[in-house]
Amino acid sequence: MVKSRLAKDSDIDSALSLYRNFVLDLLKTLKTGRYRLKLCFYPPDALDKVSAWLGKRYSYMPQKGKDLGERMANAFRETFSEGFAKVLLIGSDLPDLTRSLISEAYEFNDYDAVIGPSLDGGYYLIGFKHDTFSPEIFEGMQWGTARVLTDTMDVFRKKKYRVHILPQKRDIDRLEDLRAFFEHNRNTEFADSGTMAFIRNNWNKLFSETKKH
Repeated sequence: MVKSRLAKDSDIDSALSLYRNFVLDLLKTLKTGRYRLKLCFYPPDALDKVSAWLGKRYSYMPQKGKDLGERMANAFRETFSEGFAKVLLIGSDLPDLTRSLISEAYEFNDYDAVIGPSLDGGYYLIGFKHDTFSPEIFEGMQWGTARVLTDTMDVFRKKKYRVHILPQKRDIDRLEDLRAFFEHNRNTEFADSGTMAFIRNNWNKLFSETKKH
């Protein structure tokens, strides 16, 4: 599944190539930890395509549900049913998440949940323990709007959850996000990543038409 807003701003081929690099770079970081990875994909019948791309070394889980909230809730429910004590769900549009930030997110032992706010009013990461997960967190949300984080925090407060809040990050939904992402990472350890290389090599194609959008 490709970010539709990014595809609209650029073109479907560029958006697909960017998305592939996002996923590969994030997996490269996650594989350095002690985590068991489950890759959630959509649409649910895309398993053959996804496993052909990323290989059979990963555990794959189709996203099930009529909206994003149901799909996330079902992913948590299914993973906890397999006996895991803590689960983090991480979006694929922040490929420069660092090992230290992911470690901080995972070590939320003194809290009921953890969340990573994104600049657009949503979140890039959310996590629960087995005994604190509640599908209610994902119900009635206006997905894709700037209210998601605020409304989610309201539910946390009503449930009296102790929530560890991670640093705010800018996820990549539009070309302006991609440009800001590139400028931010020019002199970081992420500068040598596949995502950064693709942006450098396709700069003119990606940004020459920006003013028309």
